[in-house]
Amino acid sequence: MLLDVTSADSIAEMATLIRTEHPSLDILPLAPVGAFQSRTATLETLMREVTECLAATFRERPAQDFPMLTFACGKARVGSTALSNLFGMTGMPSYYQPLKAMLRDAMVGRPLTPWIIPSSADEPNLFSKETIGPYVIAESLFNPLKLLIDAGYPSHRLHLIALDREPASALASWLDKLISRASDSTLLAHYVIAALSAARVSNYARQHGVPVTHYVYEVSKEPIASVRVLFDRLGLSGNFVENAVTSWQQPGQGHSTNARVIFPSEAAIYKVPNLHTSDSAYRYQPRATGAVTPAQLELLERCGVNDVYRASVAACIRDLGLNAATSARLFGERAGVAA
Repeated sequence: MLLDVTSADSIAEMATLIRTEHPSLDILPLAPVGAFQSRTATLETLMREVTECLAATFRERPAQDFPMLTFACGKARVGSTALSNLFGMTGMPSYYQPLKAMLRDAMVGRPLTPWIIPSSADEPNLFSKETIGPYVIAESLFNPLKLLIDAGYPSHRLHLIALDREPASALASWLDKLISRASDSTLLAHYVIAALSAARVSNYARQHGVPVTHYVYEVSKEPIASVRVLFDRLGLSGNFVENAVTSWQQPGQGHSTNARVIFPSEAAIYKVPNLHTSDSAYRYQPRATGAVTPAQLELLERCGVNDVYRASVAACIRDLGLNAATSARLFGERAGVAA
């Protein structure tokens, strides 16, 4: 039976499967979806195909040849693109969702292009970001960290940045920015799935000995202090420079010449107009949430999305060592609930 997530009850049932990490998630037949997915396939099949492609390039490499990889992952629309630009501005190679690009090729039966990792002798540190969701269930359920580890990337050469963002704000961004590619009901369902799946990635990291740092988008309200602490925790304090946070090119001038952001080749359907805000610095971008309906907000609470965010805030406060006053400034009443 093909998976159907079209009602609040069916979304809630799916949410229960994700929260309990039910093994049936891997073998549910996932139906074609327009230009995004042209074949019926299970998540297990798609993950295996990507893993095998990656493993072909990882298999013969000694562990010390793999760079230290700072791997940021979260549901879509959590500020990950700005973060990837920030890391690129430090001079570090910064990759834009190379694994999801491979998954998307697998969904339409295209030959897969492997992610070629440079030698640690040439690039001792890399950054890569992956986002979960939004257009089809496969990319809303997949675990990009599992792809890396199963393919042979040494777990001791990885550090996960677990990304999150206040749920209503993130959902409002999905509904505003992505509505040209999917209906609001589809986006709502996939948002719930992606938000809960992101928590599974953090659990997987801990199970495999990968260090985890929780970094919630709202800390970018105080960008310099937050990024400095983040780099310290990642062991990258020597790479931190304030200019990488504050002095990008002016909006409309494109990427700065020292921003080493590396984009994959993707189909035209993924090129959404005005998806990313042009900016001259790394900073917090508030999002109005008035368009999110009471029914949608109730579903976020019912399915545990708000619980995931509360846990993310608590973990971020702990991981970044934020004091009570700073936490209150950044998260408001959420800081007290998280504590």
